[in-house]
Amino acid sequence: MRRLLLALAMVLAASPAWAERLVTQVSQDEVSITSSFAGQTLTLFGAIEPEVGAEQRFVEGPYHVIITVTGPLQNRVARRKTNQFGIWLNTSQAEFERFPSFYQVLSDAPLSNITDPITLAEKEIPLENQARYTAKAGWWDATVFGGELTRLMQQKGMFKLNENGVVFRSDTFYFAQVALPSDAPPGPYLAHTYLIKDGQVIAEKSDGFSVRKIGFERFLGQSARTQPLLYGLVCVALALFTGWLGGVVFKR
Repeated sequence: MRRLLLALAMVLAASPAWAERLVTQVSQDEVSITSSFAGQTLTLFGAIEPEVGAEQRFVEGPYHVIITVTGPLQNRVARRKTNQFGIWLNTSQAEFERFPSFYQVLSDAPLSNITDPITLAEKEIPLENQARYTAKAGWWDATVFGGELTRLMQQKGMFKLNENGVVFRSDTFYFAQVALPSDAPPGPYLAHTYLIKDGQVIAEKSDGFSVRKIGFERFLGQSARTQPLLYGLVCVALALFTGWLGGVVFKR
């Protein structure tokens, strides 16, 4: 029996390793926000190739691809209002640490057709999982408040699931487009790609890009954080100038 197992191990070791890898790229490394910024669409390209050092010259599918795009992480507080004697008051709340300010999931087919719910949960792919894994509260509060927080983020257009968002141009080449809204939060973004075959994740790849303010908008944003006094003086000056200009215009 030992000889048989040893022979089997030798055969497996001698057989070529069949493995795939992802080669991915984002159309832009940086998105600039100006006063006229109305949103922007980025394209994510990808190709499936044999792993470096593998003996095979081609790969064989069928494959599925899931891409998650995560924006800057922030601390959030979700509150519940209840009617207390005719007055609406905040009566309970739940805190979420490092919660995505932007999150999109793109795939070439419905997620349930690509892999099982356990794999999706392990990779933290579903929209609702973003709140569950970042909640500081217990399971019940994380579920209740997290569900409402996810719903609100979807209404604002910051959370989105697009199960037709990845398009294969060939058996091994695909692309996807992610739309950044006009109020996209500035900061670092991460596009993470999962390559799936027969329901199993066989390769992963991450690409980063950034969204940042430039010009006067950047000055205001930085001043509000680092020099609040200067920021306040500028706001007061702008208000005075706007009021004076309005008075001049309406006088005429």
